Amino acid sequence: MNYHSVLDKKNILITGGTGSFGYQILKELVNYSPKSIRIFSRDEDKQNTMKQEIQNQKISKITKFVIGDVRDFDSLFTACKDVDIVFHAAALKQVPTVERYPFEAVKTNIIGSHNLVRAAIARGVEHVIAISTDKAVKPVNAMGMTKALQEKIFRSEQYEKSKTIFCSVRYGNVLGSRGSVIPLWDKKLSNGKSLPVTHPNMTRFLLTLHDAIELVFYALKNSKGGEIFVQKAPTAKIVDLAKAYAELITKNKNYPIEFVGIRPGEKLHEILIS
Repeated sequence: MNYHSVLDKKNILITGGTGSFGYQILKELVNYSPKSIRIFSRDEDKQNTMKQEIQNQKISKITKFVIGDVRDFDSLFTACKDVDIVFHAAALKQVPTVERYPFEAVKTNIIGSHNLVRAAIARGVEHVIAISTDKAVKPVNAMGMTKALQEKIFRSEQYEKSKTIFCSVRYGNVLGSRGSVIPLWDKKLSNGKSLPVTHPNMTRFLLTLHDAIELVFYALKNSKGGEIFVQKAPTAKIVDLAKAYAELITKNKNYPIEFVGIRPGEKLHEILIS
């Protein structure tokens, strides 16, 4: 689909922009003509790495790196100056980690999102799109609970009359993203070790990074305010994915699989809509 009408000549801010989402959206934006791109994150090392990786690409000329934390309203307010579009990807999202430190996720996923909403309204931003997750639906873990509240903040009645359009996109597991199972399996395969799988019946909704960005751009083009965009997505047993991936890499149809048990806060099956 063509998104030139909503992306060309726009100033774009990406919170949490040094993650997998930020890398992929830069790849996709090469096909358009934004006026400027700001990568907003608190990790100077990741920013430096990203800066080096894109330095020979044409998009590097319009990309600026901004150190800041969504927990800090003032840094967001500064970063949102003259911005037209915000893609809000900053989050604590690894389920086991957030189970151990739930209030850290409250500060980033909930308070950080509220800070962004306030900063965007104060700066007159046109569109803000939040990246949510299927774990926000009937949440059983702390990460999903904080993401569910992020969605509520973006749909809050107190912001309905603002000129800024807020919406969310909700999707499942992104294949190959940082913290996903594929990089872990790659390490295991390179060392000749068995692939860990939590449970033989566990399923997940799966999509690629490209599909995830496509949904975000679709939301940007079609949102009127307050929506949660959910794309139809296939679900698969993780054990089937492990077997197929191992065969793809090693050509071994019977590569060893090790069941390691469900971790705290994990569901056997996710759902996309309540």
